[in-house]
Parts: sequence; structure tokens; C-alpha cells
Amino acid sequence: MEYIHHYHSPLGGITVASDGEVLTGLWFDGQKYFAVTLAKEHEEKILPVFEETDRWLDIYFQGKEPDFLPPVSFASGSEFRQEVWKILLSIPYGKTMTYGEIAACIAKKRGLTRMSAQAVGGAVGHNPISIIVPCHRVVGTDGSLTGYAGGIDKKIKLLEYEHMDVEQFYVPKKGTICKNKTIG
Repeated sequence: MEYIHHYHSPLGGITVASDGEVLTGLWFDGQKYFAVTLAKEHEEKILPVFEETDRWLDIYFQGKEPDFLPPVSFASGSEFRQEVWKILLSIPYGKTMTYGEIAACIAKKRGLTRMSAQAVGGAVGHNPISIIVPCHRVVGTDGSLTGYAGGIDKKIKLLEYEHMDVEQFYVPKKGTICKNKTIG
């Protein structure tokens, strides 16, 4: 059985999912790929993992770095996607990494000369545990803010919560999965 819980963030509603023990999903309500890993049969329930996730999100949305991580599971993803999502967990609070840097990490680990940054982008976009697994910290090599399933506006706000200078980034006119926004 899978379980859900609703969290009310300053950026809108969030739906959280669990198998009863670990976090299996966290999505902004209505985002692209919303709840794609969630079983059709699920029930709303208060669980310790949801209480821990709420505490983590409360700290995060106060503009502070949580000093713990709720238990997470990537069981729903392919081996490649799981590899990418584990790298996302290593990106420090208040820092970014590019799709190309993630691709280079995977290529090195696999003994390859190169890996497709676009393939990495697809895996990042399908991250089932937003915010906690920080896909919003991934940017284009040229400083572009692209590909956030929750929306570019939310990506910018999440980076601002982490006290990042978003003026260093830009939203390209084409190629994003969400509505364009000018920063500044």
C-alpha cells in the first residue's frame, strides 16, 4: 500500500508519497509528471516519514539548510535515473551543478569518454522527490535555468530560498518545459 500526505508550502500545495517507511515521491501539485510513480490505490495517512518530511520542508522554507534528510527510495527509476538522482543528492545547499557536470560524473564512473547531457536532463526532469532531491539546483552550462517540472518560477524561488544570486542565471526564450520568466 502507498500513502500520501499534503503539505502547504509558500509556493503552493505539495503532495508527498511513501510506502509506509520511506519517501517515494514529492511533487508540487499539478507539476509536470505529477505523481507518475504513485500507485492508483493509495490512502492519505499520517506517518512518521511524513512528519519528518514536514519538519524538513518547514526548515527549508524558512531559508535554512536542514541538517537531516528524510529516508528516500528511488525504487521506481531505472538504474541510470537512480544514478542521476543520487548525484542530485550530493549537490550542496546553495550551490548548482550543470547537466554536463552530472553527465561527466556518470561517464567517469562507467568508464566512458562521455555521456549525453540531454539524457541526464531527462532523468533530472523525472526526479520523483522534488526539493529534497534537489533537481532545482541543476542548470545549463551557459547559466540557463531550464527543465524544472515544477515550473521555472518555482525553480527561481527555491534557489532564492537557498540564498543564491539568481541574477547570474537566465531563462532562455525557447527550450524550457515551462512558461518563460525574466529574472531581475
